[in-house]
Amino acid sequence: MKAYIFPGQGAQFSGMGLDLYEKSPEAQKLFNQANDILGFSITDIMFEGSAEDLKETKVTQPAVFLHSVILSKVLGNNFKPDMVAGHSLGEFSALVANGVLSFEDGLKLVSQRAQAMQKACELEPSTMAAVLGLEDELVESVCSETEGIVVAANYNCPGQLVISGAYDAVERACENLKERGARRAMILPVGGAFHSPLMEPARKDLAAAIENSTFNKPICPVYQNVSTFAVNDAEEIKKNLVFQLTAPVKWTQSVQNMIKDGASEFIEVGPGKVLQGLVKKIDRGMETSSAEI
Repeated sequence: MKAYIFPGQGAQFSGMGLDLYEKSPEAQKLFNQANDILGFSITDIMFEGSAEDLKETKVTQPAVFLHSVILSKVLGNNFKPDMVAGHSLGEFSALVANGVLSFEDGLKLVSQRAQAMQKACELEPSTMAAVLGLEDELVESVCSETEGIVVAANYNCPGQLVISGAYDAVERACENLKERGARRAMILPVGGAFHSPLMEPARKDLAAAIENSTFNKPICPVYQNVSTFAVNDAEEIKKNLVFQLTAPVKWTQSVQNMIKDGASEFIEVGPGKVLQGLVKKIDRGMETSSAEI
């Protein structure tokens, strides 16, 4: 069975999407439509902007989303998923590719999400840190013992977990984790504490937009970051998506459940190969590839 997976923020690169634009009239149409929906020329930034230009959250998230979704549309009949999943932002790409959200609604939600997250980041100094070489349970335990707001945020693969929270608390947790044997506990260059309670203002902002969007029945099951199991019900998908901003990304568990349910091949749709690397670390025997036109 084929599992199509969609990357999140961090997969962006200068020049992304230009090959799609040049090869496909359908891609051109969708990119131009995206410029109209967003009210600025995101294609100029994607195709010609520097890595620094692409770092801004209000640009990064729509850019990664567009690259993934437009690639899935251009694949046409070659896009035949038995199941889909997306990492954080990638879940929105997966839902558009899967027929749950329209292209326009998906892009509008991603743009609102990016702006709401940016706003929440400005309320309090906050960050995330990558922790390597420890069991998940030990990282969770250290977070709960650390003073201040700090939680496990991204379960990326066994031995690789990202924590998130108030800047001081994340720094303290990193020191504690190193003392407990972490190979690395390193602050990441991100704008804030994604997938933590500090994103509650953003969750509230986005919840209203999600409620007002039309969610259709998916063409195949989606494995969501919050629940990790196959979901086919549009209302349940909507509910999980509302909580995604403040809840952890349970990627390891989602991939394990996809494999349990019959996935034998994982195809990454979008920029980069980060998710393929994580799948291999979760199960070395899995076949992985990048979607190509």
